[in-house]
Amino acid sequence: MIDVQIIRDNPELVKEKAKQKGYDIDVQRIMQLDGERKELLQTVEALRQRRNEIAESMKASGGKPDQVAIEEGKQIKVELAEREGYLAQVETEWLERIKAVPNMPLDSVPVGDTEDQNVVVKTVGEQPSFNFEIKNHAQIAEAKGWLDKDRGAKIAGARFVYLKGDLVRLEFALWQFGMDTVCNQETIQKIIADNNLNVSDKPFTPVLPPAVAKQEIFEATGRLNRQEQTYKIEDEDLWLNASAEHTMAPMYYKEIIDEKELPIRLIGYTTAFRREAGTYGKDSEGFFRLHQFNKLEMESFTTADTSLDEHLLMIGIQEHLMQQLGLPYRVLEKCTADIGRPNAKGVDIDVWLPGQNTYRETHTADYISDFQTRSMQTRVRRTGSGEVELAHTNDATAFSQRPLIAIIENFQTAEGDVVVPEVLRPYLGGRDRI
Repeated sequence: MIDVQIIRDNPELVKEKAKQKGYDIDVQRIMQLDGERKELLQTVEALRQRRNEIAESMKASGGKPDQVAIEEGKQIKVELAEREGYLAQVETEWLERIKAVPNMPLDSVPVGDTEDQNVVVKTVGEQPSFNFEIKNHAQIAEAKGWLDKDRGAKIAGARFVYLKGDLVRLEFALWQFGMDTVCNQETIQKIIADNNLNVSDKPFTPVLPPAVAKQEIFEATGRLNRQEQTYKIEDEDLWLNASAEHTMAPMYYKEIIDEKELPIRLIGYTTAFRREAGTYGKDSEGFFRLHQFNKLEMESFTTADTSLDEHLLMIGIQEHLMQQLGLPYRVLEKCTADIGRPNAKGVDIDVWLPGQNTYRETHTADYISDFQTRSMQTRVRRTGSGEVELAHTNDATAFSQRPLIAIIENFQTAEGDVVVPEVLRPYLGGRDRI
């Protein structure tokens, strides 16, 4: 949730920044409600104080009835109930409207109306050339018996699949490689040095988070998207996570963290679920866009002064992982319309897919600042001063299943096999192809 003081101080800027993200915010109504709320709070507080004074005077008089005081007390009781009722109505609308305001994008974020206006920052690696007719990942996986969409649809419906055989082993190799990378302090040190960052070299801690969250918790993260994304469990106050960070971000809900514990860096694995509403017929081939998929996600909690460099560290980790796999990719600075409601900044990494003859997204890094922690009441107690302030959060993809698609397509052979990236071979008993 945005800091209401930002709206009070810069209402027109908030309106414009929200519009850049595609949100039409009635700032004038928020300011009107904010003024009404302040007046009502003052009135209610004054009435409560006078009520207490009357009660104290009655007590001091030994309980002797004072008719004037009794009548005034009755009048205050009626007026107070009325004003408290008004206050509750105003506060409800006020809070709902503030929650609808997205996080403000940093000034460095490109302004754009669609993802087509994301800015390519750099391109890394050479696109492979082939002396045979290439296939896409679905053709290769189905020929190898790694992908069974028909039985997946029979059991669960469209966009659910069975993955089998060596592809499953390759996927587990990917998870293990990703976890070994971010849990290694020497590797973190190297990435920090390569990117000239001023952050801790503390490695990540592995986490297996819940795959569901209560509505109150999910809403606090700013990630609950009922219409397009999130599945609800019928007759339960539970929603399925659409990515592992959705249940890692609220891990310290309503907690105060000592500064000496920071940064807290988590690497979490979970199966994720997305409705993918509005994508009918899009990417239906293979397993690029499914309702159920697996993800390895990074989440961190920091102070405000280190959070932007923490975001850059996560991007550095993502690039390191892709470089180690030998996959050609590009880095994009996401525009205002594409970064998402809780984000102040966002970066994507797109991998080259020969089977589609284009780059497609595999990684996202989200700089959230204090937007989530304000609603989650996740705070930091500063060492020395003891002052308490909001923590900052970052999240970023370590791996989804999409790099598997890139490996299949970029490292396919004329014989229909797939060459295993060298860094994954130790996890496959030394095999160099599948």
